[in-house]
Amino acid sequence: MPLVTTTEMFKKAYDGGYAVGAFNVNNMEIVQGITEAAGELNAPVILQVSKGARAYANHTYLVKMVEAAVIENPNIPIALHLDHGDSFEVCKSCIDGGFTSVMIDASSKPFEENIALTKKVVEYAHDHGVVVEAELGTLAGVEDEVVVEAGQESYTHPEEVEEFVSRTGCDSLAIAIGTSHGAYKFTPAQCTRNEDGVLVPPPLRFDVLEECIKRLPGFPIVLHGSSSVPQEFVKLVNTYGGAMPDAIGIPEEQLREAAKLAVCKINIDSDIRLAITASIRKHFAEHPDHFDPRQYLKPARQAVKDMVAHKIVNVLGCDGKA
Repeated sequence: MPLVTTTEMFKKAYDGGYAVGAFNVNNMEIVQGITEAAGELNAPVILQVSKGARAYANHTYLVKMVEAAVIENPNIPIALHLDHGDSFEVCKSCIDGGFTSVMIDASSKPFEENIALTKKVVEYAHDHGVVVEAELGTLAGVEDEVVVEAGQESYTHPEEVEEFVSRTGCDSLAIAIGTSHGAYKFTPAQCTRNEDGVLVPPPLRFDVLEECIKRLPGFPIVLHGSSSVPQEFVKLVNTYGGAMPDAIGIPEEQLREAAKLAVCKINIDSDIRLAITASIRKHFAEHPDHFDPRQYLKPARQAVKDMVAHKIVNVLGCDGKA
């Protein structure tokens, strides 16, 4: 099976009440860990590449690694997606370079400028058989070169979504309902503490999501900034020399609830980084004599695989849906 677009994935996900995981990839071990988990669980998967990943690993290397994963996993649909493309030129480069899906993120621009740029990307992409994700509303947090200070984020205005989708022709829409980029999604001041002293983040704005669903029946919705920042990883990082105080993510049960609605794509990046870093820190502490990268990257790859498998089954609900 060659690389696919997300069109059929999202139709099945919408009708089936589950979401497809969109996992950011930066190197071979991440690609392998994600696709091995998806292959064993018979789950569709989206491998997404950010502008920062392309700068780090090189566009060609990333595309060829994903193509290798397709060969190794011929029975599951795999889409290659550009995450947070910030210009027509970046999107065009990925469309011309083998991606099957691109995101144009003009959410920081005024409404009319967002529409104009998104429409331009959509027209070029559709002419080349590629689908387009757009965004309305802005998420706080940091992801590669996407930086929005806390307090500067804005929820999606449901009254704008119909006009935006109609005028741009985009194929899916990322909305802002309270998720956030990075491993520090909320400050302690934004959270409450339970009886055990654990930080509890504010709930997602399901009212905004539900209103968008009413206005866009049958249309696939995307959630960015949806890593859960598992505390077992944070604890391992901190135990073995790291310093990640108060790192907190989105509760998995809220993401699962969103996946049962119209959310067809859930983006996960920070959890992959945490799984790898926790594994490597622990390995170095336990094996100070090791210097062969294969010795510590092999368990790191397994940590990614285990984490992705958990997400597929318990958060996304897309196991067996390939």
